[in-house]
Amino acid sequence: MNLFRQRGAQRVREVSRSYKRFNSSTQTPSPIAGPKKDRSSFLRSGGLFLLGSILGAAYVSVKVGGNVPEFMFPQSSTSKLRDMLAPAYGDAEDALKELTDVLGPSKVSRTKTTLDDHSDTFFSTHHAEPDQRPVAVVYPESTEEVSAILKVCHKHRVPVVPFSGGTSLEGQFIPTRKGICIDLGNMNKILELHKDDLDVVVQPAVGWEDLRDYLQDYNLMFGPDPGPGACIGGMIGTSCSGTNAARYGTMRENVVGVTVVLADGTVVKTKKRPKKSSAGYNLTGLFIGSEGTLGIVTEATLKLHVKPRYENVLVVAFPTLVDAANTVAEMVQRAIPANAIELLDDNMMHYVNFSGETSSKYDELPTLMLKLGGDSKESTQHVTRAVEQICKQHNRKSFRFAESDEEKFELWNARKVALWSTINYGKQTIDEDVQVWTTDVAVPISRLCQSLQETKDEISKAGLNASIVGHVGDGNYHAVILFKKDQYELTKKLVQGMIDRALLAEGTVTGEHGVGYGKRDYLIEEAGEDAIDLMRKIKMALDPNRILNPDKIFRIDPNDVGGH
Repeated sequence: MNLFRQRGAQRVREVSRSYKRFNSSTQTPSPIAGPKKDRSSFLRSGGLFLLGSILGAAYVSVKVGGNVPEFMFPQSSTSKLRDMLAPAYGDAEDALKELTDVLGPSKVSRTKTTLDDHSDTFFSTHHAEPDQRPVAVVYPESTEEVSAILKVCHKHRVPVVPFSGGTSLEGQFIPTRKGICIDLGNMNKILELHKDDLDVVVQPAVGWEDLRDYLQDYNLMFGPDPGPGACIGGMIGTSCSGTNAARYGTMRENVVGVTVVLADGTVVKTKKRPKKSSAGYNLTGLFIGSEGTLGIVTEATLKLHVKPRYENVLVVAFPTLVDAANTVAEMVQRAIPANAIELLDDNMMHYVNFSGETSSKYDELPTLMLKLGGDSKESTQHVTRAVEQICKQHNRKSFRFAESDEEKFELWNARKVALWSTINYGKQTIDEDVQVWTTDVAVPISRLCQSLQETKDEISKAGLNASIVGHVGDGNYHAVILFKKDQYELTKKLVQGMIDRALLAEGTVTGEHGVGYGKRDYLIEEAGEDAIDLMRKIKMALDPNRILNPDKIFRIDPNDVGGH
């Protein structure tokens, strides 16, 4: 049996390599030695072998009590990459003809600008290759249309990549296998608001800022608030959080249930609206953080919160990063009820001042920005005084706060323009073609101070311009590194060091940006091969043709030797 398995596996792999290889439109010649055959003859022989193998496996199954060769019918709990065959994708043009009939030509675009815009962004850390473009972009307007699209793509074995806000940073929507891009931008409606139950039902292209503005009139809020432009679908896909994470958590804590379309077009609603349920598997949690690799979310029920009746915004400058980080650690250990705790290093404060995006100028020192709120003015003032005392103990240089909505917006705006301020500074002072590498990690609070300082020291030693910002109330921080094209390898080494330090501190390689295409190898370092193989098994169970956002989070092709 072992000999049969080894020889059979070798032969099937040889046949499979006649299909398109990873990220290539060319056919790979068969490595099999012997007289040259035409392609049809070769494929016929391969097909006969596969048919014979299947029949042989069935025969063996009967004779030996179900002990079928594992390479053909895996019985293990995980899926190892080395045991898998390369995915065989079909002709996207055939699928596109059918999709045009299903959707109508007005919902299909093939213009160069559209294809480029759905493949890459300047601020993404990892960029698409010139030939990594979708064949077309389609624009569904309902769950039913998304289902129809996936039924066609599943039938034709054509890859699909979902797209909503396009703000992801780790190459999540790079069309590595070309295929079809599903732009969910027309699905941008707030469908139902249940004020008394504190939940709302939305479509995937609703922006969190639009949802925030909509909820203002009801004195309600949605907790997660990531970078400008992010939409609910992508936020679910990466399980992001934002500046409010210290108080309200990540998307994982704020999504009640989702409607998701699976690879073959099956529509599943993972949960009704109760805030708690012990009924069956946590299917909602399965899709949060899956980055579109298991299904496409078309509706989401989100948990809402009553806005604090009173809230102060504080901006506190410190002489060193260590002082600021130690302040955060003490606040967390003393259970100070902060709604948000953000850290910006001295470089970041310089970039904010340089950009002119805010009317106020700030001390160019490591700075904490905090939101403190409560049900009464007295309780809010009490918390504010406690925080001020902690800041004094850790050598704060300046302390300012605002109570009016206008002042709060102005002070907090410095945090929201952080990325754009850094990019603007780089373009004006370093090079018009400056590159930006934005990455994040998260560590236990007790390791935050050391991790932050060592990362900043390493970047400074390398001579690169960079800022460090973070949602440090839960140990999550970001490095935004500016570099020229010839400094790519140096920058990559610095990012590797930052990730290594996070893992040594028992942290994670990404707190909220997700894995995407850029952190696949780092995820192996964090989770281990067996955990990745388990994820791959789940992927293969839900998406056996491997059409949903292929090559993200982990490899699905033994021929994939990409550098990420």
